[in-house]
Amino acid sequence: MRLNLELNPVGIVTKSRAAGARELLRKLTALLRRRGIHYLCDPATAKLLGERAKSRTLPVLAGSVKLLVVLGGDGTLLGVARSLTHRPVPVLGVNLGKLGFLTETALGDLEEVLANVLDGHFEVEERMMLQVQVLRGRKSIATSTLLNDVVINKSALARILELDVRIDGQFVAIYHADGLIVATPTGSTAYSLSAGGPIVLPGMKAFCITPICPHALTNRPLVVPDSVTIQVTLESESPDVYCTMDGQIGLPLKAGDRLKVRRSGTILPLIVPHPRNYFDVLRKKLRWGAR
Repeated sequence: MRLNLELNPVGIVTKSRAAGARELLRKLTALLRRRGIHYLCDPATAKLLGERAKSRTLPVLAGSVKLLVVLGGDGTLLGVARSLTHRPVPVLGVNLGKLGFLTETALGDLEEVLANVLDGHFEVEERMMLQVQVLRGRKSIATSTLLNDVVINKSALARILELDVRIDGQFVAIYHADGLIVATPTGSTAYSLSAGGPIVLPGMKAFCITPICPHALTNRPLVVPDSVTIQVTLESESPDVYCTMDGQIGLPLKAGDRLKVRRSGTILPLIVPHPRNYFDVLRKKLRWGAR
């Protein structure tokens, strides 16, 4: 997908504890001012800049700007993605962390990449998101829209879990495992990959269902269409079982709790900083195919 829009104003979100964040912010805002671009910031970024008048909460910020520049690691971008549920905004991720799988733009390339983006010369990958609802009896106790994954897992001392999995109401299996991951294609290279799940290209319309340390060797990961609804029920009585969303939100679960996972109506428009194919990213970030 290619966009050619007037990207004004611009929103800025920063991992404020990152080394060199303040200096980078000053360079970025100076560049925007030279281009006549107005900018707004999340509260932590505005505080770092000393410009409280430009502070907006993330949901308000997302609804007020035409472009979001995220300075941080993949975790920072995941948090931003959850704030874009009502109005998707193109996101440019700048890597201040280590891996930077989602935040692809390197610090040294920021000025050139941002200039190209502001001139309308960029492409966007539409990343699908999932919606998860946690049900206890007839009551919904949590709902969230996620970019990567939702995970059921146990603490170090909890017993092996029994997880009843159904797809569109049809029984799939009862997994005996340490847990289960339901991931988007974007999330297929995160926790799901570490648990032995497949790499799914980000443009595919699918979910990965990956058991964590299954007791049976026949319990293999599944790839299913994004048109289905996945239900996972915790069947076992086991203490210290949690539902973790994008690795950032945790919720304790009880026996009988159900997770319903479906494709969200929201997408994340992620800016591709330069022409590349996805296998370039795999080779660079994950050393995929290296001997």
